[in-house]
Amino acid sequence: MIKKANKVLVHLKQQLELVETEVESVLEKSEAGIKLSKEALKELRNIIILQDFNTIQDEIYFFKVVKPEIYSKLIYYVKLFSIESKRPRSSNKSQIKYLNSHIDKLQLYLNENLEFYHYFRRGSTFLDQQYFRRGKEDIRLHPDSFHFFSDEEFSTSHDSTVAKIMAYDMLIVYLKTEIEKLENTNTMETALTNNTRFKLFWTANKTDLIELIYALHSSGSINSGTADIKEMATACEQLFNIDLGDFYRTFLEIRSRKINQTKFIDKLRDALLQKMEELDE
Repeated sequence: MIKKANKVLVHLKQQLELVETEVESVLEKSEAGIKLSKEALKELRNIIILQDFNTIQDEIYFFKVVKPEIYSKLIYYVKLFSIESKRPRSSNKSQIKYLNSHIDKLQLYLNENLEFYHYFRRGSTFLDQQYFRRGKEDIRLHPDSFHFFSDEEFSTSHDSTVAKIMAYDMLIVYLKTEIEKLENTNTMETALTNNTRFKLFWTANKTDLIELIYALHSSGSINSGTADIKEMATACEQLFNIDLGDFYRTFLEIRSRKINQTKFIDKLRDALLQKMEELDE
């Protein structure tokens, strides 16, 4: 059952990646993200209703990891649509003030749930059975969602809190990035020009770099997973003095490989392990 749930999550990530790559308008991205996330949540619920968990650890993993990651996408895109659809189109100053006000609201929620925020971010587990198992009705734990009471088969006291933390972290990164663009749209380009241009050169082939960029993007390692693939590709082009061309088409070619789709990533792993072995000798 966990395998089925993970497949839903992986498929959603792939769909959202295409949306982020191909759709320019942030409002259109949000609408597509909302639709896809809702469909994934519905599919996830059907899996849970039809089949029970094999172990307690499976139940905890599902409600601590799988469901919140999908639900966080829905929260993120709903909030993003609301924020961007009401964003003033006047001066940069008024836009910055507007975006900062939303950062304050998001941060207020995180501060109000600071104890649980630290529990989750530190990877603590000692209260997992209370937080992430169904049927643990304890109002003193401050359940954060009415779904906990109205949909007991598909909710625990804190899975929605995890989802909100993930979504709000992503939103804060997005909003800060937008503020930075407004304050100085040339900041990144200037920094790259002054510090790295004509100094770093990508000497492997372009396909290898594109594979690496997509790996970083898929892992959510940049800007908590909210970085646009185009921005990442452009940054790497400037950093390594290279023209990646139609990187999306190249990625399709990587996906169509019959053998070893992650050839360069595997090569990096082998090279690092070899280096470690040499240093241990």
